[in-house]
Amino acid sequence: MLNLYNTLTRKTEPFYPAQNRQVKMYTCGPSTYQRAHIGNYRTFLFEDILQRYMEYCGYKVTRLITLTDVEDKAISQAKKEKLTVTQLTEKNEAVFFQDFELLKIKTPDYSIRASSAVDQAAALIAQLVNKGYAYRFTHEGVINSYFEPLKFGGFGKLAHLDMSKWPKKKRRFHKDTYPGTPWNRGDFILWHGCGLENVCYETPIGSGRPAWNIQDAAIVTKHLGFQIDIACGGTDNLVRHHDYTLAIAESVSDKQFSKYWLHGGHLFVDGKKMSKSTGNVYYTSDVLAKGFSGEQLRFFLIYGPYREKLNFTFDRLSKTSKKLDSLKEMISELQQQKSEEGRVETKKLAQSVLPIFEASMDNNLDVQNAFDNLYEIISELHKKRALLKVNDEKNLLIDLHKIDSVLQCLF
Repeated sequence: MLNLYNTLTRKTEPFYPAQNRQVKMYTCGPSTYQRAHIGNYRTFLFEDILQRYMEYCGYKVTRLITLTDVEDKAISQAKKEKLTVTQLTEKNEAVFFQDFELLKIKTPDYSIRASSAVDQAAALIAQLVNKGYAYRFTHEGVINSYFEPLKFGGFGKLAHLDMSKWPKKKRRFHKDTYPGTPWNRGDFILWHGCGLENVCYETPIGSGRPAWNIQDAAIVTKHLGFQIDIACGGTDNLVRHHDYTLAIAESVSDKQFSKYWLHGGHLFVDGKKMSKSTGNVYYTSDVLAKGFSGEQLRFFLIYGPYREKLNFTFDRLSKTSKKLDSLKEMISELQQQKSEEGRVETKKLAQSVLPIFEASMDNNLDVQNAFDNLYEIISELHKKRALLKVNDEKNLLIDLHKIDSVLQCLF
């Protein structure tokens, strides 16, 4: 039984999808105004492990990833680079999916740009206004739309906000995001009316563009519906973003949007948070330039509790890479062993590989423990490889390939 830590309940719970073995999974994707760094990929990799392990367990997973290509930051960055917003975001999106291939991250069933769900965003806003959760307001001569969190009874339940501290005085936040501000304690913007920026769409609710706050809700409900099984993202999504998405979807449908919410921890560099100002942001190309492979980087980023902070240094990457390479070498040498004899002890040891792997993975995707146990078993078998029968070795390799359908770094 797969057990997952659910941010919504703050408990580790057995996983039960709504429809037997069918799983609908929503994962927050990148804001494509800039290139994704290796910290971003740590999140996408834990989601990849989740999808692959559920499929290993026999689930049919339909996964959607959102691509934020229309927002304040994209418009500003496009001006700096003297590109259109589309040119800027498509350039970064192409690199993003090249990195997916490098890191062996499975391509989602749906990779959806926010710009392709403007119609759904407009439709959701119309319904929210009609139900009294949202309203239109003129700001600086432009008609915008805003959501009133206090109108939604469960607002803040994902991040477990203390709503008694919410200000009673009416406040509105007009931008998509406010850097350095943990929570926008007030009404948040859903729709930017068409102003001077010339990034506008004609819709039934007027000319403008959807705010970042409604984009994921629009994308997911358009392609997966109003009820999914799992929603995932980085721990930073617990500040505003996922509670906004949840509130919007549930206000429209009056149904639970997602039963399970999973969030991955940050990647630090030399004990410090990644920041362009401190010059410690690394991209996949920086890692490759140091002589490491995409496979080694993948292993480093998945080797550890996904909910906890992970500290990146090239020295630590080197150590984990050596451990991975050592296991791969032992597996290779086991394949070269040809013995018609065999012992019961080595057969039992070989047969323990899958159950031990599954026991760790069922415990909230404990990749580190799963790998360490696997390493220990293979090390023991390697020492006794002369006692491993050919058929037992073949069955072992079948099991290792099955495990690698999840880990994607053993062969």
